[in-house]
Amino acid sequence: MKMFLPVLLCLCFWRLDGVFGDGVWPVSVMEGDSVSLNSDTEIKDDDVIQWKFGYSITLIAEIDKRADRITVYDDVLDGRFRDRLKLDKQTGSLTITHTTMKHAGYYKLLTNSERKSFDLTVSVVKGISVEKGDVVSLHNDLTEMKEDDRIQWSFEDEDTLIAEINKRADRITVYDDVLDGRFRDRLKLDNQTGSLTITNATTTDSGVYELDINYMKMIFTLTVYDSAQCCGPTETVIRLVLSALVGVATVIILVYDIRSRRAEGDQAHIHTSGSIEI
Repeated sequence: MKMFLPVLLCLCFWRLDGVFGDGVWPVSVMEGDSVSLNSDTEIKDDDVIQWKFGYSITLIAEIDKRADRITVYDDVLDGRFRDRLKLDKQTGSLTITHTTMKHAGYYKLLTNSERKSFDLTVSVVKGISVEKGDVVSLHNDLTEMKEDDRIQWSFEDEDTLIAEINKRADRITVYDDVLDGRFRDRLKLDNQTGSLTITNATTTDSGVYELDINYMKMIFTLTVYDSAQCCGPTETVIRLVLSALVGVATVIILVYDIRSRRAEGDQAHIHTSGSIEI
């Protein structure tokens, strides 16, 4: 019996894997780019392929090979996917063009023989420049947070949290002691949107700020300049240009990192020759 139990457990997990697929695949994309969610199989003549979005499992597109029919549900979810979806007629893989923050979230692929899920993160990069002593707000473009949202703000290193909101626990936390207390008494969080405000900005506040909220990631490159240290208009222009170049270089590195992680997560090749737009 003791030898039989591990074998039975392995068989159970193998059956569960066959039913529920290979887990959830993380995928990242920059806002405005296209992203493909890849199936690993070739469609059979009697297959029905369905793509669903969100944990409410809203049907957004399907292929019925038996009826030779392809359908996109443009009217669901306020039409956010209208004119943005492409399906591969050979594999059923889904491509989303011109992605926006509204397309971030949970996707599920259902076929006769496959179950596969994707977590799509859409990232946005913004550059901000302010003068020393100013108040700067990093807006996340949300109008209102959901009841189960958790917002996390980090600086330079994504493991260094400086502030967060946990709506489920109804808790707002600012981490004053990190980074030698450089942000102490200068951070404010908007409880409705999660946007971050930094008061009395200093040059040490310059850097990369990252916001994580559900499937949305926003990256801000903040430059705080000290006009009092500039000797004239020419030096001011040079400083601003150099700051802009640093910001551009940071964005390029971040985009490369995000796209590299996305490439590592993709397990199937895109069969562009069989792609049709719907």
